[in-house]
Amino acid sequence: MEGRNHSTVTKFILLGLTKSSELQLFLFIIFLVVYGMTVLGNLLIVVLVVCEPNLHTPMYMLLGNLSFLDFCYSSITAPNLLAGFFLDPQTISFGGCMAQIFFFHFIGGIKIFLLTLMAYDRYVAIFYPLRYVAIMNPAMCGGLVGASWIGGFIHSIVQVSIIIHLPFCGPHELDNFFCDVPQVVKLACLDTFAVELLMVSNSGLVTVLCFVVLLISYSILLAKLRAWTCEGRAKAFSTCASHLTVVTLIFGPCIYIYARPFRSFTLDKAVSVLYTVVTPVLNPIIYTLRNKDVQLALRKLRKQYLLPARE
Repeated sequence: MEGRNHSTVTKFILLGLTKSSELQLFLFIIFLVVYGMTVLGNLLIVVLVVCEPNLHTPMYMLLGNLSFLDFCYSSITAPNLLAGFFLDPQTISFGGCMAQIFFFHFIGGIKIFLLTLMAYDRYVAIFYPLRYVAIMNPAMCGGLVGASWIGGFIHSIVQVSIIIHLPFCGPHELDNFFCDVPQVVKLACLDTFAVELLMVSNSGLVTVLCFVVLLISYSILLAKLRAWTCEGRAKAFSTCASHLTVVTLIFGPCIYIYARPFRSFTLDKAVSVLYTVVTPVLNPIIYTLRNKDVQLALRKLRKQYLLPARE
């Protein structure tokens, strides 16, 4: 890996989502609205969890962290997507590209580990409700969140430390709207088979293993719910079903992108949009805003700050 000294590429050109002038303005408006909803929805949940004492529980602490991560995750890529509709060419420096890869996989890694830990939280809440507060105490909850952040950092720094030492001597066009591992690795001026194998092991294998663990855990939960009363079973099933929806929307595209050889396929950009821009706006709706406690806290916040101002 002595190629870094021979790198001549100082910037990359992002080809963006589309070059069709007919679609650019339409897509810009659509994704601007989606990004705005992502920012408002996720930050609203963070504010509610921080400000409302009734939401100071382990479950909402985890959901608040997930909302903050979704806000960060979308903000890493959505501005690039929006700018790409008007910049021609759209460029990013080599250092900026490496930074974007680091933070994208840092936040993405945290999300994957956090979602896996949330399955454990739901297991304890459903089957040990009387011991839930004792088991998921603040120290335990904080430790799990901290572990997910450490895991995300390790996952990301390993990838960047490998990529940054690759030689890049041209071409320097990335067929995407942001810098990501598969597109950047393909531009290296050497045989990247070993590098791709390391990346697939780091990203793809970890994602697949976490997804399998989640599927097994939720399958066990759903199987045991059959012994519950109809009312309790329906409530718990609704919770598990919503969690599985989010898990599938996040893990499915990640497995498609990172658990295979780094080759270009027709659906790559569409899948990238799904898990970087669309999924973060769905999480608040699926996970949190349908929750009665959150709805009550939202009404309380509205009466406290909005209604007095109108009077």
